[in-house]
Amino acid sequence: QVQLVESGGGLVQAGGSLRLSCVASGRIIGVYAMGWFRQAPRKEREFVAAISWNSDNTHYADSVKGRFTISRGNAKNTVYLQMNSLKPEDTAVYYCAAGVSYSPSYIPEEYDYWGQGTQVTVSS
Repeated sequence: QVQLVESGGGLVQAGGSLRLSCVASGRIIGVYAMGWFRQAPRKEREFVAAISWNSDNTHYADSVKGRFTISRGNAKNTVYLQMNSLKPEDTAVYYCAAGVSYSPSYIPEEYDYWGQGTQVTVSS
């Protein structure tokens, strides 16, 4: 059974930074891309960032480009999201996802495993 566990969420003032982490445990057969999505109250889940198996390809939502950085640990089962210059509109539950594919995707349906989410709240 595959589990994804996120950590690092919290309350931060606008302009501040947070670093989210996600660790995948269990057995995922084959290579897998990893991504971050978020869902704010009364809104649809939206793509934030994704990274390929070997970290040679990344995608970002336009709303976070230049502020967020996705990276992957050497063991490849860990993914990070460094979030700088946070804005109140970044407030959401952030979800980690893993998809059995080499390349990253912005489409939620292409991910096979999901974490439970971690709350990020940015105060103005």
